Amino acid sequence: MASQSQGIQQLLQAEKRAAEKVADARKRKARRLKQAKEEAQMEVEQYRREREQEFQSKQQAAMGSQGNLSAEVEQATRRQVQGMQSSQQRSREWVLAHLLGLVCDIKPYIHPNYGIAA
Repeated sequence: MASQSQGIQQLLQAEKRAAEKVADARKRKARRLKQAKEEAQMEVEQYRREREQEFQSKQQAAMGSQGNLSAEVEQATRRQVQGMQSSQQRSREWVLAHLLGLVCDIKPYIHPNYGIAA
């Protein structure tokens, strides 16, 4: 009987040690899973930052070129307006003189369709 109870005690102790080892393994597994999850999340965040930075740089490049185009169009428009204004200033005197000449220089003559009724 004593040997049986001693064998049972050994089995219980072995079972207890096995349960402790299983619990330790589960804890290590949970820690490793948590660590792997944190590492994966850090990698995802780093990738997201890199992609966001790349997107921002491409967007800035695209917007910068659009900004340059609008500036160039605006500058060309200003040049055209200045050219038109200077042309108008140059032609203004001649047009006014010509109009005044047509209005003020009256040359009376009889119209060819006017018939003298007699």
